[in-house]
Amino acid sequence: MAVGVHATGTGMIDARTSGALVAEIIPDLASAEALWRRLETDPASLQTPYQRFDWTSAYLRGTGHLDTARVVVLRDAAGRARILLPLTLQRRHGVCVAQTIGDTHANYHMPLFATRDAAAIPHDAIVGALIEAGRQAGIDVYALRHQPRMWEAVANPLALWGEPEASDAYGLMLGPDPDGTVRRVFSADARKKLRSKEKRLVETKGAIVYRRAETAEEAARFLAAFYAQKSARFAGMGIADPYADPSIQAFLAAAASGADPALEMHALCLAESGRVLATFGGAVNERRFSGMMTAFDADPEIARCSPGDLLLQHLVRDQTARGRQGFDLGVGEARYKASICDETISLMEALIPVTVVGKTYAAARRSLTRTKRRIKRDPRLYAVVRRLRSLRRS
Repeated sequence: MAVGVHATGTGMIDARTSGALVAEIIPDLASAEALWRRLETDPASLQTPYQRFDWTSAYLRGTGHLDTARVVVLRDAAGRARILLPLTLQRRHGVCVAQTIGDTHANYHMPLFATRDAAAIPHDAIVGALIEAGRQAGIDVYALRHQPRMWEAVANPLALWGEPEASDAYGLMLGPDPDGTVRRVFSADARKKLRSKEKRLVETKGAIVYRRAETAEEAARFLAAFYAQKSARFAGMGIADPYADPSIQAFLAAAASGADPALEMHALCLAESGRVLATFGGAVNERRFSGMMTAFDADPEIARCSPGDLLLQHLVRDQTARGRQGFDLGVGEARYKASICDETISLMEALIPVTVVGKTYAAARRSLTRTKRRIKRDPRLYAVVRRLRSLRRS
């Protein structure tokens, strides 16, 4: 497919694909905001919560990467924006890498599709436009991690020729009735055990309440409890705490602020003292809650009552009652995910080289991803790696 490219006078780059596809690289977040918000609020759009403008902006501002942001917009022959892909440009060992935003804090890096039909744009057309625009922007390679193969029963074209990630994500669909959804998601035996644990917790510690942060003060209090709980957990495991980074805390505080926060914070608290027993935070949009982080109080009297599981059951009911259809617990394997999730969200890493240097980078990255996947999916190898890490820390 023949492609002609030219730079516009506004600092954007257009890559025209036989008049059928145009790739703009918008050089800053502010210039893309109006278009971005219009697309994400359109009920016809296909998106994950991690491509909300407010989530992306909070991450970039908190981590100090705002000046590296670029926004790719793919337009059709009529000039309509069909796909929006936020990126940052990072230089690694002399290689200019255009990568998705959010690192491991974002479970999914799928583009924002204007409609479900936009996701049917051929993979080759998308890649061709990205490559030509990348040449003009000085990009060596696009590294697009955590691309879901399918999203809301629609295939993601960027995942078509990707490399499978080391771990998948896990989720479920919510129903129209909160109580009915809880009965479907949690078995009768599980619900009975949770009622018993909730009763024991109340008898031991007093009345409890489930809360969703509705003010900046509440969000800050729940985040502070999460940091303390997570810090204790990581210290006990002998590993570094990624949430101790002030830039990550700034990001989460910003994402959890405002009337319609990009990050919802939920907590299980003691009614009288307000002590936070468990926390759960997730990225949200109108249709979905996507779990980002969770922690609980390690006090043995509290921990034996499974406060995290109690909060999770309440969270499923709460999200259903508020009309959300999708619910997931993010990337990585865990007991609490396996116990309630009936959907495996397969993830791919899409690597699109633009230059010869980019091809070398992509080949090395694919090899690394394959090695990680082999280790993570082989219990014996994974156990060996964990032992080696433990020995190195000690």
